Amino acid sequence: MLHAIWIIIVGAVIGVIASMIINRNMPLGWVGNVIGGLIGAWLGESLLGTWGPNVAGMAIVPAIIGAIIVVFLTTLVLSGLNKRT
Repeated sequence: MLHAIWIIIVGAVIGVIASMIINRNMPLGWVGNVIGGLIGAWLGESLLGTWGPNVAGMAIVPAIIGAIIVVFLTTLVLSGLNKRT
């Protein structure tokens, strides 16, 4: 249970860092940041491996890179959908 809480906290921090780096906010606020951080961590580790420092079982550098990709693509797609309506 405690490990799951750590994963959520680290996912949120990773999502916030990615949002700050590309200066775009995820929809749904903190919930979006947690989801974007967790999906980004999975994507980054899948593409780049598990090198660098690990926190709560997540490699931080690949996770942040993956989260940047997720945040960018999510905001790009959602802004495109908002322009259509």
